[in-house]
Amino acid sequence: MCLPSRPTGRRIVIALVAVVLLSPLATGLGAAQSVQGASGTIVVDEGETVDGIEAAAGTIVVRGTVDGDLAGAAGSVRIAETGRVNGDLRTAAGTVTVDGAVGGSAELGAGSFELTDTGRIDGSLDVGAGSISVDGAVGGDVRAAADAVVLGPNANVGGEFRYDAETFTESPDATVAGGVVEDASLHGDTGVAFGTDLVPSWFGSAYGVAANLALGGVLLLAFPRFSRGVAERVGGGALVSGGVGLLVLIGAPVLLVLVAITVVGIPLALVGLAAYVVALWVGSVYGRYALGSWALDRLGGQNRWLALLVGVVGIALLGLIPLVGGLADLIALLLGLGALGRGLRDRYAGRNSAVSRSEPVEVD
Repeated sequence: MCLPSRPTGRRIVIALVAVVLLSPLATGLGAAQSVQGASGTIVVDEGETVDGIEAAAGTIVVRGTVDGDLAGAAGSVRIAETGRVNGDLRTAAGTVTVDGAVGGSAELGAGSFELTDTGRIDGSLDVGAGSISVDGAVGGDVRAAADAVVLGPNANVGGEFRYDAETFTESPDATVAGGVVEDASLHGDTGVAFGTDLVPSWFGSAYGVAANLALGGVLLLAFPRFSRGVAERVGGGALVSGGVGLLVLIGAPVLLVLVAITVVGIPLALVGLAAYVVALWVGSVYGRYALGSWALDRLGGQNRWLALLVGVVGIALLGLIPLVGGLADLIALLLGLGALGRGLRDRYAGRNSAVSRSEPVEVD
């Protein structure tokens, strides 16, 4: 058997280091494990109490009680009507909905934010988003910067409501103790607080695009043939790749739970969880790259770097559209994850076949 002579080990190390350094999922993973469920979803069920949440996830849902703060990044965050966060709510997300109660203040950056008529924030509200709807109670001041801001009929603001928006709608039934003030200086100054710094609401999206481009660049450089194969699998069999991706997305967490049932299996489950989180991000980036490659192919051109740029930026722009953005993210994840799984399976099968025939093992 001939051993590969190319420096694949070095490229694998480079890729893994890039994943660790760039992944926005790297921080908060340990804190999320006690409440993290399948598909990157964190759920605090009704009647359940946790000390706090600091995590990155696809979805965060609170139907029970969070004694401390809820902080992190997610595709969507929802505080259900039965849910309560006793501390502060600090998050960057595609959508944030508060039907329940927040005992502290809320500092948010989102594609859309909604405080419904059953929702309450005891402290102040500081939010930057594409669209903002306030139809519940806020104990302190509100600072809101968005394309569209709506102050609903059930809104009850204990302080001042200061806003900057292209369109502003105020119900005559809304109650604002400190008055409503238009303030153009809020543009770019309202966002999500991390530590003691206030980060503009667009920062999370810009960082996500940059991180995805960086990881995609590493993958294309380190594994050019494999990456090309991923795009070809999506282009030639999107339904198959999507189905495999859905199976991996749902099946992997179930398998990890089964492995963790035994004491011996817990370390393996933890390693598997880390690998699963990395696979989700890599699959998501590969899905964007594959969609960009498919789009360029329809236009009669093909360039792997341009395909990566088109896919990542295109999905980010779609993310600005409520519902459509979340669906586009999910499609990219399923396609990329499925093509990644199919590629690894084919690579493993091809390697075993070459070994059985004592032929050289072909690598990227």
